[in-house]
Amino acid sequence: MTQPTLHTRRLTLVPLVDEHLELEVELDSDPEVMRYLTGRALTRAEAERAHHRRRAAARKVPGLGFWVGFAEDGFVGWWILQPPHGPDQPNIAGEADLGYRLLRCRWRCGYASEGAKELIRYGFSNLGLNRIFAQTMAANTASRATMAAAGLSFVRAFISAGTYEDAVFGAEQGEVEYDITQAKWQQRQATALENQQQASLDRCTDSTREKRPG
Repeated sequence: MTQPTLHTRRLTLVPLVDEHLELEVELDSDPEVMRYLTGRALTRAEAERAHHRRRAAARKVPGLGFWVGFAEDGFVGWWILQPPHGPDQPNIAGEADLGYRLLRCRWRCGYASEGAKELIRYGFSNLGLNRIFAQTMAANTASRATMAAAGLSFVRAFISAGTYEDAVFGAEQGEVEYDITQAKWQQRQATALENQQQASLDRCTDSTREKRPG
């Protein structure tokens, strides 16, 4: 299965291709965007290498990969749903790593969680994943809030087995992991549907009462 283009109320998420490189360079050149990742802006050469790594990751498991997000007024950032990788992510079939990176001017607009929710829906409904998780630095409260807003729950705090090439703010506080399982997601979807049906029934009942002659 190839990566499809995905849609939310405000976003169009398209699979990452080489034509998106300049957008990635722009995104990774902001030191605030990279604060909890590298602690500094990436050089163009580093951004190009990261682009090729992302493209390679998208070829490992059909349907998984990176998406570039656009709103009506242009580029927002990128989202990932990729196979587990690295020293802190056991390679377990049926699991995927969720992530996102947005332009600073798009922060605090709800885009990150909006795109993340769509990838979670896609991962469970279309790919049949068992579990989706996300990791960030413990000090990155904004990213942790996005994870919670997207429906993920705290799983663990840990010290990464990896190493940072540069000094990264808050690294001494360690990392955290959040996740959601397909069973939990399905349960929430069923509850949401029941609530919608009940609300619709309540509206119909109220409407009927209003139409009765006094």
